[in-house]
Amino acid sequence: MSEGHHVELKLEFDTPRFLHSLFCNDTGQLDWLERRLGVKVVTRDGWVLLGGDEESVERAKAAFFDLEQARRGGTEIKPADFRLAVEVAASGGDVGLAELGGTRLLGTRGRRSVVPRTPRQLHYLKAIETSDLVFGLGPAGTGKTYLAMAMGLSLLKRREIIRVVLTRPAVEAGEALGFLPGDLREKVEPYLRPLYDALHDMLDPEEGQRYIEDGTIEIAPLAFMRGRTLAHSFLILDEAQNTTREQMFMALTRLGEGSRCVVTGDLTQIDLRPGTQSGLVEAVQALREVEDISMVEFGQSDVVRHPVVGRIIAAYERHRGASK
Repeated sequence: MSEGHHVELKLEFDTPRFLHSLFCNDTGQLDWLERRLGVKVVTRDGWVLLGGDEESVERAKAAFFDLEQARRGGTEIKPADFRLAVEVAASGGDVGLAELGGTRLLGTRGRRSVVPRTPRQLHYLKAIETSDLVFGLGPAGTGKTYLAMAMGLSLLKRREIIRVVLTRPAVEAGEALGFLPGDLREKVEPYLRPLYDALHDMLDPEEGQRYIEDGTIEIAPLAFMRGRTLAHSFLILDEAQNTTREQMFMALTRLGEGSRCVVTGDLTQIDLRPGTQSGLVEAVQALREVEDISMVEFGQSDVVRHPVVGRIIAAYERHRGASK
């Protein structure tokens, strides 16, 4: 490095090909890094030269180090990964891409492992590992349900549990329509479809079907949970903002010996009838300080769907905030 306010730092890598893989073979990513961190980047052959004030250069160096460690650990760097490494460096965060890539769930023939994509997603998985009850709160696309399912299936394969139970309230279908199995199942099937889709994304079709047929994996509307006790099970209550207070209390008290529960929901997307209090709202208020219960709140920065989804959420938040 040179002396003075402006410094330069040259980073050298094994081969040009390895270096290019760190920024997805797209120099447009380097342009974005320059704007985000306030540095100048020049790259040729197998080296990259960073220029700017000392703090900015150190952050850029940290981003490249994180990307290098992740790549050597087997992570294929995608644009979202590159930008995450830069954002972590910009904020001075201590959870980088390399640590995220080191956490892998499942992964079977022809199917990629499920990995956390943001520091908060990693925190969420660690909470599920260590807490009896975890609330995953936040907008759509943040991986709340998907990661919970991946963890549940991982625990199942490690034989730490014997059953995974996935359930949702079916608000529009009417949970109070009675218990005629055929009719009710037909009505709630569309509301359970996303759970089936995520399951089939993680398991081979034959394996998933076998688990469902023998009851190892159960996907059912919340109404079917009443009166049961779930021992050595992993319960996922999805779309929990649409539970009533009674339904939430019923679901949480189904847990038996050796069981864990993950409750996911978005407190801004409640579809209950006017005047009906959300069971998730009450649970968050009542249980926030209880031992062995964790609450993980996701934000717009954790949205891992198409990049436009995050921008849509941000735009709506600004619009609704202005309206208020």
